[in-house]
Amino acid sequence: MTQAETATDAIVYVTNAGDGTIGSYRLDRQAQTLTPLATTAAADNVMPLAVSPDRRYLYAAIRSEPLRVLSYRIEADGALTPLGSGALEGSMAYIATDRSGRYLLAASYGGNLVSISPIGEDGVAGDATQTRESGSRAHAILATPDNRHVFATHLGDDCLGQYRLEDGALVPNDPATVATEPGTGPRHFVFSPCGRFVYVLGEFSATVTTYALDADRGTLTQIGVCDALPEGSNLAPGMPRESIPDGDDTPRIWAADLHITPDGRYLYLSERTSSTLSTLRADPESGALQFVGNQPTVKQPRGFEVDPLGQYLIAAGELSDHLSCYRIDSASGVLTHLQDVPAGTKANWIEIVPLG
Repeated sequence: MTQAETATDAIVYVTNAGDGTIGSYRLDRQAQTLTPLATTAAADNVMPLAVSPDRRYLYAAIRSEPLRVLSYRIEADGALTPLGSGALEGSMAYIATDRSGRYLLAASYGGNLVSISPIGEDGVAGDATQTRESGSRAHAILATPDNRHVFATHLGDDCLGQYRLEDGALVPNDPATVATEPGTGPRHFVFSPCGRFVYVLGEFSATVTTYALDADRGTLTQIGVCDALPEGSNLAPGMPRESIPDGDDTPRIWAADLHITPDGRYLYLSERTSSTLSTLRADPESGALQFVGNQPTVKQPRGFEVDPLGQYLIAAGELSDHLSCYRIDSASGVLTHLQDVPAGTKANWIEIVPLG
């Protein structure tokens, strides 16, 4: 049997900010289908999600008052059981657990801050115990593979914050930041599966910047930049939406999400103005990137996800009434569209959890 035939199916969770719900779907690997299962109530403006390392708990940040994170237990059939909530001191654009599952990290774009919350043995993320000012427009936050350090993007400052993770607290590293190219607007980032590289998506440039990770020091060194839109793209450089003058309808770069296949060979990113997905080929040994192609997808694709086996990609569009499911060709990275399924209003974040 092939890996696809023996692998378990997965549950796909999607936040619907406009409906205040989390939709769940079954990804059937053998049939190559995505089937709607249930809709779980959350709250208005439910947006970023995070899954615990043991895949037993799902966390959802609420970006409406009261600002908080909701905790759910993932049942054996993928159903979500509400467990509790914890207060957050900002509207969080991104949340993630640390690698131990003991802490929830969060980054606030509007609040210019990052925070850390304890997660109890019952899986509930409590009130934030540390909230600290970050650079301008914090947008994503992740712990390093060894869980000793944390990076956070500062979109408004064209840099990443570098922190040490010490006793459940974020401590600025030395140096405290590492720069991207001016005008990049660093948004989301991923670690290579080997742990040697960090890839950072520029919201305003649609570039991916590659950094080498010094695991001992917890610092990054830039080693390359790859354009991720096709030549001849008519999109102007982006800027913060709140900075665009009234009446200026110039089509501007507005990149959103970034994910990597488990083998580290392909990166995918979404661009919202053109409603497209781009594919980049990665060299797992050097971290070098090469543009492969770009294709249309759901309207205004704010979020998407690559499944844990690297076989499928599922995309959500904030202005789309459906999700799109793609098969990933392992040899070429090419995406083949398989199916569209209904989605809620303002679908924006996706997590995929294997069953069993």
